[in-house]
Formats: sequence, structure tokens, C-alpha cells
Amino acid sequence: MHLIVFFIVTALVILAVGKIYALNKVRLDFFFRGTDEGFTGPEINLLWKLSDECHLEEPVALFYSLPALSRCISHIKTKAENEGELNSEKIQNMLTRLYKFRNKIEREADKMRGLDSTRALSDHQKLRIILPGKGVFSSEIMNNGKLMTIKVPTQKGQITIDGKRWIGESISVYLWRAGDARYVFDTKVASEGIFLGKPCINLEQTTTLVRTQKRNAIRAKCHILASLYILKEKVINYNEISTKPGLKCLLEDISKNGAMIRIGGKGVPGIQIRLQFQLDSRLVVMFGVVRTVEYNAELKQSRLHFECIHIEPVMKNIVLSYVFNILPEKEKEIYAALSLTDTDEKDELLAEQKAQNPAERLDSQISDTDTLLSEGTEVQQEIVDAPELSGLQDSDIQEQEEKAL
Repeated sequence: MHLIVFFIVTALVILAVGKIYALNKVRLDFFFRGTDEGFTGPEINLLWKLSDECHLEEPVALFYSLPALSRCISHIKTKAENEGELNSEKIQNMLTRLYKFRNKIEREADKMRGLDSTRALSDHQKLRIILPGKGVFSSEIMNNGKLMTIKVPTQKGQITIDGKRWIGESISVYLWRAGDARYVFDTKVASEGIFLGKPCINLEQTTTLVRTQKRNAIRAKCHILASLYILKEKVINYNEISTKPGLKCLLEDISKNGAMIRIGGKGVPGIQIRLQFQLDSRLVVMFGVVRTVEYNAELKQSRLHFECIHIEPVMKNIVLSYVFNILPEKEKEIYAALSLTDTDEKDELLAEQKAQNPAERLDSQISDTDTLLSEGTEVQQEIVDAPELSGLQDSDIQEQEEKAL
């Protein structure tokens, strides 16, 4: 008898829970999805209210749909502005979270897109072309069929190499595809001719395309002696220039965003340092942090991956000028081509913004908030003995680091 009652009660409880779940399934799905995406309970409740205020037919779409999320972000800003709360800490923190989440959605969506053939490229697509030994050229797709017909490439608006001289050349093509990513592909020039009364060249199609990233900082190998100073101050004086000798070190590569530093002894990650060195007889001072350390116990030397946090604009230009001038010609051409695709992207975004009304413009602006760009993979090299560092012992660097820590 007790067993029968138990089964009846259990069945009723299951039915009740099922009924409650059925009635609240949409909200529960919304809550669970929000929790999976890392939002807190109060944030999920706010987002639920937003989805209702924005009249989303499918509230959970807020967690995967860029238009739905952008619509809600725009609503938050408009409402907060009308209530005088836009600059409040609560609203700004919420917007920061939503912008970050939107970029995450965009990156995931970006992975789903992509070109698998140059045949998918559209007419009027801007192209940046590297002809080895001749530099970077600009062009545009005129027609895309069995062959890709493009304008005869130009440099600074002028045709410096006529169509016939392009035939048979192997070239690298860089481009920014609107709403997608940067691509590069290698191909050959098949022929030249006339299309709609204008001179053109025809490229072979390919299915081998590589998605590329922005080249945020050019990095070049070097051999520069420098002085390293470990900073212990909580507030750093960026105007300070030391006349006292620092720890001897060697810069193995350099960019405006950092350097690879070789020192004697065992380095410690996380310490703040100042670097002072000369480039073309001009002083450069960089402030930053040692991010990671590679220690070679046999040589008793370390390679420090240094990230620059502060450098004066004039000194940054000195570094850029030095780096660019010592880059191999091929690297210069690649950097120039990628820089031009950056310009293409900015032009595309500006054109879209001019075409949109203010309410819609938010969607194209938000993506600019995520500027975390890859520097590229570091080239790993074996440490070789350096006579310049022979006077720096383990105890020297460790003593200084222990004081700093």
C-alpha cells in the first residue's frame, strides 16, 4: 500500500515539474544559455527584460544572433541616456560585458564563414598584389569567371608594368573581404587583354586561400646592446632617463610593441623594466613588462619576451624606421600589402556607416572595440654564447629581481 502511494506521489511530482517546465521552458532555456555564456543571475534577468522590451520573438537568440544582440545594446544605451544613467558604473560595466560578448559571437560566426575558392570573390573586390622584386600593386576584380579578370595593377595610380609583361608571372594577392576576413593566395597571370574597353590581365583561379590577420607590429631580427633597469616604483615616471649603467643585455629582435632580450643569468617573468638603447645614434627608452622567460641552464642565459607598455611617439617612430629599413624586401612587401588591406577595411566600414542611419550604425562600430591583434608566432631560436653578456652573472640579475619582487 505504501509503495503504491509512493509511486502515485512521485508521478504527481513529475507531472507538476513537467508542467512548470513546459510553462517556463523559454525562460529556463534563456537562463541556462546565459549561465553557460558566463553571465551572472542579475545580468541574465536584465537581459531577459531587454529581450522582452526589444520584442525578440526568440529571446535566446540574444546569445547567438549579432542583430538581436546589437539591437539590445542599442536599446540599453538609448534608455540609459534618456534616464541620465549612461555614464553610471552599472551601465558601463554591462555595456563592456555585452561588447566583449558580441565580439565573441562575431569571432565564432567568422569561423563559420570563409572562402574555399577564388571563384567566390565578387566584382569590384579590391586587391593588393605583390610581384616579387617589383613591389606592391593595387587592382580590382572586373569579372570573375573561368579566369579572374582584373584591372592592370598600378602603383600610386600609375601603370608601371604593362599587361603583356605580367603574363606568366607568379604573384601573391592580398585582400579584405567585407564582413569576413583578410585573405592571401598565390596564383599565376594567364593572359592579358581588354575588358569593357579597359586593359586587364587574367589570373588563374585557385582553391588554396589562407585567412590572415592584421599585422599590428612589424618585428625584425637585430643585434643591439642595451641597458636594462628593473623598476620597483608603483607609479612609473615615464620621463625618466637614467645616466647610471644598467644591466647589460642584447636585443635579438625588436618592434614598437616589444623586444626579445637576452641576458646573463636567470630571468623572472612579470617584472617591470625600462630599456635604454641607441638606434642610429638616437636614444630610445621603452617601458614594459617581461611576459615570459626561456632559461638556458647550460649557457646560464635567459631570453625575455618583453612587452612594451609605454614609448614616446618620437621614439616609436625611430623604432619603426629602424625596423622597416632592416626588414628583408619580401617582408616589407608583405607588411605593405597587409597595411593596404587595413585601409580597404576602414574605407569599407566608413562607407557602411555613411549609408546607415544612426540606430543601425552601432552594429558596425562595436567590432572596433576589440583590438586584440596577433603579433604572429615568435621564432624560437637556440641561445648562443654572447661575449657581450659574459660580465653579467646569475647573482647579478637574481639580486636585482629579488629586490624588485
